[in-house]
Amino acid sequence: MACIFYLKGYAQQTEVLTLGVFHFDFLNLDMQQISEEDQIDVLSPVYQKEIELIANKLAKFRPDAIVIEHPVTGQPKVDNLFKAYLAGKHKLSKSEVQQLGFRIAKLCHAKIYCADARGTQTARIEELLEDDSTKQYQDFEESFVHSPDSSLYFEDQPIFKQKGILPQLIHLNAPEHIKKDLGNYLIGHFKYESDKGDYTGTDFESGRWFNRNLRIFRNIQRTPKSARRILVIFGAAHMNLLNYLFECSPEYKLLDVNDYLK
Repeated sequence: MACIFYLKGYAQQTEVLTLGVFHFDFLNLDMQQISEEDQIDVLSPVYQKEIELIANKLAKFRPDAIVIEHPVTGQPKVDNLFKAYLAGKHKLSKSEVQQLGFRIAKLCHAKIYCADARGTQTARIEELLEDDSTKQYQDFEESFVHSPDSSLYFEDQPIFKQKGILPQLIHLNAPEHIKKDLGNYLIGHFKYESDKGDYTGTDFESGRWFNRNLRIFRNIQRTPKSARRILVIFGAAHMNLLNYLFECSPEYKLLDVNDYLK
């Protein structure tokens, strides 16, 4: 009986809620760019009120840990900023890391964990990317913007300016949207070949995207086991892999974030 009890306890899963977001500060570092005229100022009163509403909705999940899209090496800086925010000595920046992550962590007395990482590339891809003056590099760059697959790309039009931040987040976290988004990483430069029959584009994307998200997932696994409920806040594109990894993992139970947002 004691052995059975131990196994049941060991099998207990950590509940996870993943929130895919657009980047509130519009740094435009992602594949899809948002023009200045289509951006919003999340610090304006109308959006601050909406962000408070979203934070309160997600706080009902009562997370013990909040995982954010920030390099692991930046943990000390984030800890200091969050401590200053709790003490009333730091004004939140536009970033969703602070606008949502800091707010919810304060509401729930949760710990914030940085989990972002860079993917690793093969030696051949590193060599290709080392010198941007070579024809091989320039041909590869062309595959990003002049691909025969251009018409296949799923380009989603943002709705935050017309409908608000909350409807945008609900839309971004819909399963059908997440599945379509993953398809963008399987065409275009993914299929690029430096020499006929090689795997240049596939190897590059494996490191840039797939390996990166596996590393992010590994960083999330490093969250202390005492955290029984984890809220993950990352760019929405990451959910096309992170959600699948959580669904497959025996350690976690993935919940639907739209059950809290709607």
